Amino acid sequence: MSGIGRIIVIGLGYVGLPLAVALARKFEVIGFDVDSQRISQLRSGHDRTREADPEELKRTSLTFSDSSEDCRGADIYIVTVPTPVDRDNQPDLRAVIAATRMIAEAIDPARRPTIVYESTVYPGVTEDVCGRELERSGDLKRGRDFRLGYSPERINPGDRTHSIDRITKVIAGEDGEVTDQMEQMYGAITSGGVFRAASIKAAEAAKAIENAQRDINIAFMNEVAQIFSKIEVSVWDVLAAARTKWNFLPFEPGLVGGHCISVDPYYLSHLAQQVGHHPEVILSGRSTNDRMGEWVADALHERLAGKPGRALVLGLTFKEDVPDLRNSRVFDLVHRLRELGHDVDVADPLADPGELEREHGLKVVNPDGVRYSLVVGAVPHADYRSLSAPDLEAMLEQDGMLADLKGMWRDRQLGPGIDRWSL
Repeated sequence: MSGIGRIIVIGLGYVGLPLAVALARKFEVIGFDVDSQRISQLRSGHDRTREADPEELKRTSLTFSDSSEDCRGADIYIVTVPTPVDRDNQPDLRAVIAATRMIAEAIDPARRPTIVYESTVYPGVTEDVCGRELERSGDLKRGRDFRLGYSPERINPGDRTHSIDRITKVIAGEDGEVTDQMEQMYGAITSGGVFRAASIKAAEAAKAIENAQRDINIAFMNEVAQIFSKIEVSVWDVLAAARTKWNFLPFEPGLVGGHCISVDPYYLSHLAQQVGHHPEVILSGRSTNDRMGEWVADALHERLAGKPGRALVLGLTFKEDVPDLRNSRVFDLVHRLRELGHDVDVADPLADPGELEREHGLKVVNPDGVRYSLVVGAVPHADYRSLSAPDLEAMLEQDGMLADLKGMWRDRQLGPGIDRWSL
């Protein structure tokens, strides 16, 4: 196996599964997940995240397992478990620590395996938290019994252009030998090549600022959208003009959720506060984006003269054309509309109905034949982008309002009685 040996990928979600499938094209790989139902589905060729190609999933040499016994004696362990934030927006490292403890029990010190973390963390976690936990849990010594590496994940759910086999992988090992090993492994699966970061902490920091930068730029767009709404100017009209300048950055306003952009800034701000720095810009941007769903609901309610009605929200996932509901800010919009007295129905062609009801207490509806006083296009799924003017008018009462958060229906010519609202 080209000196790489056996690889265990721990965590088979949006990040781990595409990585494991790609690695299995070149190496012996076991994909491990604690979710037995997930393993059963993958063995049958079904990926509920829709990130893996169904045909490749059926023919892959990748072995799926939910047994920690299968993780013993590997040469490389790659950790791709979630790293969310808690209710206080503090880093929640429980899944990473649990994976680390499992690895500590599975390590064969004679093989001196490499443990690579891909989960988003703040600088220092790989070495100062996970490394020490490996030593403590397994009575091991770093360098002698195992070695550490970090390679930040860059999976963008639903993005078939920037897939794992095309992106540049940032890598960093605790020494040159580990970094060489990581370069051999990741370099075998991506045409985008690898970038050797100066240190593990530098690689961890790169991941944190990549998404924090996007968050701050989107927060600016959300703030200017709020400003322009006061003078009844659509931010989409403003952007159409501003984009004609060669160096204008094409960020857009919207509800910022998901597993990265809405989380990573809190990891960066946590580090800042640990070292005695108050992260004003980072937290200000995050606050603006966190409040955006409620602001939209309040703006719509005001536009309706404070009169509650029957509303339909189209799209619940954190972004278009993916089934991922994690950290979606659309729920802020839904809950606030209900607080204001509106009777709210929700629909989404991709979200898992079971997860939606279990995690959020909501049931999707089929809006065919129902007319609403307010229809909100919250997520521009392909199914919604293709709606025609007659389709939209059929959902609305005679004097209803159509709210188009992402500007996907700006070119639709609707009847004169319909009120239109957009960011």
